[in-house]
Amino acid sequence: MRRLILILCLIASPLMAVQPDEILSDPALESRARAITATLRCVVCRNESVDDSNADIARDIRLIVRERLVAGDSDAEVVQFMVDRFGEFVLLAPRATGTNLILWITGPALLLAGLGIAFATTRRRAEPARPLSAEEEARLKELLKQ
Repeated sequence: MRRLILILCLIASPLMAVQPDEILSDPALESRARAITATLRCVVCRNESVDDSNADIARDIRLIVRERLVAGDSDAEVVQFMVDRFGEFVLLAPRATGTNLILWITGPALLLAGLGIAFATTRRRAEPARPLSAEEEARLKELLKQ
């Protein structure tokens, strides 16, 4: 039973990253804050959202997001503020513009190139073998007799 409780606590621990003192009293603002922090990457934890991270910097980011919302910023303004401060790395799903466009296009382009090469290779192998000429058949019979 203790192991089950421990496992459940470990699984649920990321869900408890937002501390009670961070939660806004206005449910609409809190909902907007949660939606924004779920799309921001923790700069320490890498592939974990700010909403799920227990790192100190993630807490600071959550507090900044809530401060900006209370100040009257829109969701887009809050996200842009974070991008201006930390760069596009802070976005869990980077925008497909500018230099990021190269990264978005390279993967599918390489996949298509690989599929094209595989198709060409298998098609070349599937070509039927041409029949032996009379001279080649005579040579083959001669070799098989030896």
